[in-house]
Amino acid sequence: MSVTRLKRKNRKDKSIASKRRQALKIQNFKPVLKGVDVEKIKEEFKAKKA
Repeated sequence: MSVTRLKRKNRKDKSIASKRRQALKIQNFKPVLKGVDVEKIKEEFKAKKA
């Protein structure tokens, strides 16, 4: 009887840990800047202020 309880608890603990890991990965995710000319964008902001 106690064996099935331990298996169930182990499954639950693993699923909680994996959800937590996934949530932390999502929080730390930073999109990759590809093909964006940062200098050009900075110049556009300066032009708007002026």
